[in-house]
Amino acid sequence: MAETIQIKYFTDKIDKLAYIDGKSDWIDLRAAEDVAMKKGEFRLISLGIAMKLPEGYEAHVVPRSSTYKNFGIIQTNHFGIIDESYCGDGDMWYFPALAVRDTQIHCNDRICQFRIMKHQPVIRFDEVSSLGGENRGGFGSTGVR
Repeated sequence: MAETIQIKYFTDKIDKLAYIDGKSDWIDLRAAEDVAMKKGEFRLISLGIAMKLPEGYEAHVVPRSSTYKNFGIIQTNHFGIIDESYCGDGDMWYFPALAVRDTQIHCNDRICQFRIMKHQPVIRFDEVSSLGGENRGGFGSTGVR
């Protein structure tokens, strides 16, 4: 059964949100403005939307795999979380970008993607002296091949 999410568009210059050809359950987000950035510049790029997520859900926002190659920007928080309380009429979504080279981004360019996830369940930690599993050699020990 599909979840229904209320969405507000702040502009008619971007395509409406949609899945891409059934290839992924992530949904692309688009720049809602033309942006020129110089190397080293930070900017909040408007995504032109706001949503009312279902209770108990959050949106995970990350760059598309081609964002760095195509635009020379990185997401400064590397992984954005938008919870269901961010749902007012003025709570537009943004992409926090840092330019690693001079770049141009055009309105309606796909720059990031999101999916919604249920909140993590309440967990309890049980302190033990041994986990009982086999050691794998520590962080970064699996090699390059």
